[in-house]
Amino acid sequence: MTGSAGTGQLTSLAFRRDRVMLPACVWGIVAVLAITARDLKVLYPTPARRLAVATSAGENPALRFLLGRLNGTSVGAFLAARWGVWGAAAAVLLTIFIMVRHTRADEEAGRLELVGSAAVGRQAPLIAALLAAATANVAIALLTCLWLPALRLPLAGSAALALSIAGCGLAFAGVAAVGAQLATTARGARGIAIAALGAAFVLRAVGDTGPAGLAWLSWASPLGWVESTRAFGSSGERWWALALPLAASAVLVAVAFALAAGRDHSAGLLPARPGRPAASGLLRGPFGLAWRLQWGPLAAWVAGCVFAFAACGAAAKAIGSILSASPALRHYLLRVGYQATLSDAYLSALMLLAGLAAATYATSAVLRLRTEETGNLAEPVLATATGRIRWGLSHISVAVGGACLLLATAGLSAGLGYGILTGSVSTQVPALLGAAAARLPATMALAAVAVLLFGLLPWESTGLAWSAVALAGVIAVFGPPLRWPAWMMDISPFTQTPKLPGGAAPAEPLLWLGGITLTLAVAGLAGLRHRDIGDFGPSHLSCLVRDWIAGDPHQSNEVPPPAAARDTAQPPRTTNPDMPSQPPNQAHRTGCSAPGAHLEPGH
Repeated sequence: MTGSAGTGQLTSLAFRRDRVMLPACVWGIVAVLAITARDLKVLYPTPARRLAVATSAGENPALRFLLGRLNGTSVGAFLAARWGVWGAAAAVLLTIFIMVRHTRADEEAGRLELVGSAAVGRQAPLIAALLAAATANVAIALLTCLWLPALRLPLAGSAALALSIAGCGLAFAGVAAVGAQLATTARGARGIAIAALGAAFVLRAVGDTGPAGLAWLSWASPLGWVESTRAFGSSGERWWALALPLAASAVLVAVAFALAAGRDHSAGLLPARPGRPAASGLLRGPFGLAWRLQWGPLAAWVAGCVFAFAACGAAAKAIGSILSASPALRHYLLRVGYQATLSDAYLSALMLLAGLAAATYATSAVLRLRTEETGNLAEPVLATATGRIRWGLSHISVAVGGACLLLATAGLSAGLGYGILTGSVSTQVPALLGAAAARLPATMALAAVAVLLFGLLPWESTGLAWSAVALAGVIAVFGPPLRWPAWMMDISPFTQTPKLPGGAAPAEPLLWLGGITLTLAVAGLAGLRHRDIGDFGPSHLSCLVRDWIAGDPHQSNEVPPPAAARDTAQPPRTTNPDMPSQPPNQAHRTGCSAPGAHLEPGH
């Protein structure tokens, strides 16, 4: 049996597992790219306007830090500068999650051990993951090459941009493959790959914004190679630069295969750090345990906020000169920020993004409860003297504290970034800290929605909670410029928060949001106290909805009886001896069953 035996079957399995996520992410990346290209053609239709923006952007190091170098004044050059680095980063993140999901994550969960017991080669899982990741990047490149020329952008520049983004993704497929061999956990493998992405971004940013002697740093970064291709550049494309990510990918993949062949199954090459002989006092209760589990992701969020909002705050100084070339963009920003001046509108919109980022973190921290439950890690905690309410509050407290920390970090970083350049640190830092704090009630409202769903609809909680965050973000960002009706705008809690800096700060909406948040959280905790722990099936409501969609609304009209009742129920009498004495269980026909009871309610 060769080392690649069973690759075809594992590749098919990988595509089947990702049949929803993979197309959605690929189409999402390409759609954002196409929408950005269309918007740039509308916002900067004339060469004179684009030249004015290019001049202002070239003089602002914060914009070069965020977006990179501008290699021309055409719409395509603007697109490459606006989306080249961030589009590549999006493709890289998708590639990292695909690679780790089908290698180290499956190995950690024990699935590859079961697969390896069949006629499957040792290298087949890694080959299948690489094929899935390569297919995603090739699809991004093909769709980009088809979509951008349809928007009347040059074919050569479209191909150069598409291939550079896909090449960067392939380079990080090798990075993720090596990380999966080094780390012993999926979280560690993702951390290695994402840390490499962060280092690549910093190298590219320093090379673009630093003195001329540091420009070579951009060539040490795969994100810098995207810029070096010079898609839509005024002096032509550098096609030879596309060989750099391909060569890096080939070398890294070869290293990954060599490492995979020399290590033990379920083991990483980086030695596991031995723990303390005895647990610290922090781990004597559920709150300390929740903090121990979640401090790593929170630290990564804080670091990202420091870099992103400091750079965005520094870019506020040049926002007036940039927006003067586009009345449409100025009108959009004023409506999103609800302000009369461009600087206040920009900073208000920036704090709105900070609120959405904090809500995203808070939701993920709350949903860690569901991860603990489905991983059978909640039962050992609840088997002690810890009750359900304390267990739930332990993770909720981390979500609340983390959201407050992220908002404070965003306000402080943006205030320092803007205040240092304008010489007004003493006024800008307090103003932006207050603006960030004003978004806290809306952030907590979305976290409370996650608590409610986890307590009442555990099986559906993850999808519905993230849908609520996405809906709030879409309404807050696109609702004001598109003049959506008031009832639709009121769905998002961010519509009710004060529009700071520069606006009024009434207390009544904040009190209403606080009351709604408290009500939702209490209802969710009450549901958690009375439902089954280890409920891995859909709720009865989901069964009814699914059967109604399938065209059989009467199939699940009754809740399936508990297991004990089914065991003691007497079979109905039948007149035909050939017929079964008891009809099949309703739950088996619908796929919905009564929730399991690993722990009794009220523990």
